[in-house]
Amino acid sequence: MESKLVWKDEYNIGVDILDKEHQRLFKIINKLLVFSDEEKKSQWACQEGIKFFKDHAMNHFDEEEEYMESVNYEGLKTHKHIHQVFREETLPALEKELEQMDYSANSVNHFLGVCAGWLVGHTLTEDRAIVNGGVDRWSGLLPKEEQEAMKKVIIQLIYDMFSLESHVISDIYGGEKFGKGVYYRLVYGKEQVEEKCEIFMVFEDRLLINTVGKIMGVKTDKLDTMLLNATRFMARQFVGRIMEHLSEMDGYELKEENLLTYEQFKKVFEKEKLQVSLLIDTGGGYFAYSTIAPHLLDKEIAAPIGAENAVAEIEKYLMEKKKEPAKPKILLVDDSLTIREGMKKLLEETYEVMLANSGVAALRSIILDRPDLVLLDYEMPVCDGKQVLEMIRSEDAFKGIPVIFLTGRTDPDTVRKLTAMRPDGYLAKYLKPSEIKNKIDEFFEKIKN
Repeated sequence: MESKLVWKDEYNIGVDILDKEHQRLFKIINKLLVFSDEEKKSQWACQEGIKFFKDHAMNHFDEEEEYMESVNYEGLKTHKHIHQVFREETLPALEKELEQMDYSANSVNHFLGVCAGWLVGHTLTEDRAIVNGGVDRWSGLLPKEEQEAMKKVIIQLIYDMFSLESHVISDIYGGEKFGKGVYYRLVYGKEQVEEKCEIFMVFEDRLLINTVGKIMGVKTDKLDTMLLNATRFMARQFVGRIMEHLSEMDGYELKEENLLTYEQFKKVFEKEKLQVSLLIDTGGGYFAYSTIAPHLLDKEIAAPIGAENAVAEIEKYLMEKKKEPAKPKILLVDDSLTIREGMKKLLEETYEVMLANSGVAALRSIILDRPDLVLLDYEMPVCDGKQVLEMIRSEDAFKGIPVIFLTGRTDPDTVRKLTAMRPDGYLAKYLKPSEIKNKIDEFFEKIKN
């Protein structure tokens, strides 16, 4: 697999005992990565290695929680919840997959990739917040029991209203874009109470057409004013049913509603803590349900919808959606923030650019919002470009997506390795920005003709 999880100085949080444990976990994953490349090793030995990692991680969680208690860390409860979810939900699911696939190379690599990604992300966010007061965006989530109850209510409501068998695919939805969607905001308030509860519902266009559209007998594959109006009122009923299960929402009434652009919606997610944030696959399209409370949104983010302007605002919203430029969609996958930001600035005027910092993130992005081209870093830790390309090509739904490798080396050996994998091309990172842009433009012109 030729992958390696590289320890970087930025992973140090400044607590010696915790930093050393993090480094040990990195080393264990790296040993397992090397081990998984050696096909002659026995399944039993692989099982023991993974068990060793799991036991070590659980001990580390205990030590980390003891340290947080010793310094009276305010975020201890949330941090322990995150550990608990990984321990009781993520790891068991991965272990079940290992057993079902008889510890195949793919299942082992998937296990290690998820664990490595979780470890890096957790170290850089929640762990760092312990010592430097960094922002933990998930510190406002409902307790696990309440989260689970909320999930069950929403899943049941989706079934009751649309007869769709849905399931939650993420309980920390961070505002990622998934295809064309409608972003709907509802604000609830209570008399003589300043705090507001904001609820955001994101509907993939095809979900509305497959559900509300069918109920209304609409024979179209596009949103229209009538369909969007019906969606608004069904969404209100949906939220009203959820609020019946929340005693703390007694007395709250709808004060404002808005239809948002993706940019407006994303702006909220980048600066606010969430109480609930679920991404759901309904089988007919994706649906997200998120709650921010209390929160005062910028007044100019979108015009409030009322009886006097509902028709005009919805028609305006649909017109703006139609005006959205149909730019070719590029997914840029690179573990370097500098490369990602530089390429985004270079391409964003002509293309819709999505970013992913790892192979795992790339696959998630492809599933949620299929790109027209993937620019893929060949040399990444844990899950490298070769593996990502193999996974894309192994799925019938994705194997037609063009992939161009990004590489810092163009020596004969590297070029032979690249071309042997039959990508749609490769680009040298050291080229001038104008040359990179021209080559990408030429690629799209070629496939257009």
